[in-house]
Amino acid sequence: MKPVSLTDASIDDDFWTPRIQTVRDSTIDFVYDRLVESGRIENFRIAAGEADGDFQGRFYNDSDVYKWLEGACYFLTTDSDADLRERVDELVSLIASAQEADGYLNTYFQLVEPEQKWTNLHVLHELYCAGHLFEAAIAHSEATGEDSLVKVATALADHIDERFGPDGYRGVPGHEGIELALVKLYRETGEQRYLDLAEHFVDHRGDPDSRLKYEAFHPEEIAGDAYDHVVEDGEYDGRYFQDHAPLREQETVEGHAVRAMYLYTGAGDVAIETGDDELVAVLERLWENMTERRMYVTGGIGSSHEGERFTGDYDLPNETSYAETCAALGSIIWNRRLLQLTREAKYADLQSRTLYNALLAGLSLDGTRFFYANPHEMGPEGHPLHDEDPNRFAAQRQGWFQTACCPTNVPRLLASLATQVYASDDSSLYVNHHIGSEATVVVDDTTVTVEQESSFPWDAESCLTVTPAQPATFELALRIPEWCTDVSVTVAGEETEATPGEFLHVEREWTAGDKIVFEGSFPVTFVRANPNVRSASGAVAVQRGPVVYCLEGQDSPRPLHQLRLLPDGDTVVDHDHELLDGVTTLDLDALVPEESCWAGGPLYQPDSETTVETTTVRAIPYYGWANRGEDEMRVWVDAESSQL
Repeated sequence: MKPVSLTDASIDDDFWTPRIQTVRDSTIDFVYDRLVESGRIENFRIAAGEADGDFQGRFYNDSDVYKWLEGACYFLTTDSDADLRERVDELVSLIASAQEADGYLNTYFQLVEPEQKWTNLHVLHELYCAGHLFEAAIAHSEATGEDSLVKVATALADHIDERFGPDGYRGVPGHEGIELALVKLYRETGEQRYLDLAEHFVDHRGDPDSRLKYEAFHPEEIAGDAYDHVVEDGEYDGRYFQDHAPLREQETVEGHAVRAMYLYTGAGDVAIETGDDELVAVLERLWENMTERRMYVTGGIGSSHEGERFTGDYDLPNETSYAETCAALGSIIWNRRLLQLTREAKYADLQSRTLYNALLAGLSLDGTRFFYANPHEMGPEGHPLHDEDPNRFAAQRQGWFQTACCPTNVPRLLASLATQVYASDDSSLYVNHHIGSEATVVVDDTTVTVEQESSFPWDAESCLTVTPAQPATFELALRIPEWCTDVSVTVAGEETEATPGEFLHVEREWTAGDKIVFEGSFPVTFVRANPNVRSASGAVAVQRGPVVYCLEGQDSPRPLHQLRLLPDGDTVVDHDHELLDGVTTLDLDALVPEESCWAGGPLYQPDSETTVETTTVRAIPYYGWANRGEDEMRVWVDAESSQL
């Protein structure tokens, strides 16, 4: 299954189009200005000899420039914008000027420690930065038809292959990402060495003689120091880097969540190109562990701020949840590979859950503020880890971070969202997501245009119009989301049976204007967590369609800790066109302590002398919280239970 390219797909959707336009009109310019102010672009100018000065910022700052460039190029692919094109052209020229004669390019090492190149794989992100350059180069080629940045990328890739190829330096990247990028570069150029190197990096991770292990114990030989959470009590813990065992032997998702997602995505790309069924089985096993034991109801992953990592099974704290925005992006792209490999709808379902909740929460409605970490509970006193890192653990989104991966990651995903909607193989057209859009796809040598109108995520209604260039027989596969009920699908006016959580496969002769009409219901669902999840004991989360809801203090008659939701009570569903740029809200029944029982302020009293009363509280989509000022918030809310 191959995704439709950005040149052949576009989005026209009531929900997504305004958000993508906000990224185009606000976020792209806002982030570029921060790249300038923080010295990230100036580092390239200094490395190119066009300016004097010292390197500014963190050693991985090049990657933020490349990610911005990738996102900007996605917009240029579909929109003509002379000002943005000029900015992109200038940046591409600057990057090329900074490259050394042998192909090496990394401004930190060029300006700070030129003698230490390739010596500190586990900390200093050289290969990671290169991977983001490769992705930007391919996006630039697609947008402009030029190969100037691809030439820079291939020169660097050749340099890396000479260093790390089959007969070269034994080592893998401390921060993955180059694996998936090398496969993209292979597809762009046809150069087999790039695919071989990606496979090499995937298969040699976790070797007994791991270079990462060696560097962790010999920091005096390299730039920088070892991470505290890699060496403890004299023992190497490779889980942080997914380096504790060969990937094919790993049973659980471990370590830094973003690194893990990029590794699994790269491994998925290798499997797509090589037909490696064993590798696919490994990825499916890891996915099951993540989704059944180590993932938030929003799709967020990586529960601990210490190491930005996965921890143990069912360890999903709410108030200190990390759930990095970049990890959500990583999950979306990994699930895309699993969807391509298996054609199973559950991977697209998880993409939707993550996209509408864990990913979208990372960006403010105006497109200029970002969450790095995404808590699932916020107390009235703010974040409990705020003093440790006031920016990363704030109760409000921030305008920038010293580590700015999230502000540069979100735009490139939303700018390329159209590529997620459709896919095809030799004989089938897949509709993976219910998003208003249009695409042109070649199926079984027939050019097919598909147009989609959709009311998602607020209502379960979509209509597809299929127009082949001439009547043709092929299969169309429509995903029926797992959270739909009362599903009805008609194909050219004929009722067809469909099952939630699966693809509906329709093979027939299609003629111009044939329609598929999908209708269903989004019931309000009160979700309970596995009893082993201590942080959600006695509580429920609320979901409608793909959207997970939360409570904010300003929408509640009482402090949130006093509420006990009534899952069997009445629920009023209403769409408020003014609130948070238009959202569907839920008015939920709840119990609260009757205040008269506590008149006079006793600290304690017998349960028999207290009573409760009913009230109503409004729930909003989780992605929309913290857009109306600082406030308390909860995803998991105490509830009356018939389960105990």
